[in-house]
Amino acid sequence: MKFRLADHAAGYAIQAYGPGEVNINGRIFRRGLLVTPLRILEDWRPQRFEDLTAEDFAQVAELAPELLLLGTGPRQRFPAPHLYAALTARGIALEAMDTGAACRTYNILLTEGRRVALALFLT
Repeated sequence: MKFRLADHAAGYAIQAYGPGEVNINGRIFRRGLLVTPLRILEDWRPQRFEDLTAEDFAQVAELAPELLLLGTGPRQRFPAPHLYAALTARGIALEAMDTGAACRTYNILLTEGRRVALALFLT
């Protein structure tokens, strides 16, 4: 699905996504990653939902977003609560959804100026 965002001044925006890839400000990514309005962390460790650990969520917590959108691939899945305890301890909300919904929601929150982080699994 392609998006059209009039102004990228708000930060890194999702321009398109599809099976196995995402386009962020004109750059194609084909592996899981972590995105905030000001940063792209291509080296975020987990590449599959099943690989998530508490340390992965602790890394997100260090970025201090108000909300983490977790794009879990083609279908919605939920991580075990003990894995994201670092987020909960810092008052950071977690919303798990399929990757397409996470991309759409991220763009909306980005244009609202929210401190949002987006963790994507593309497979």
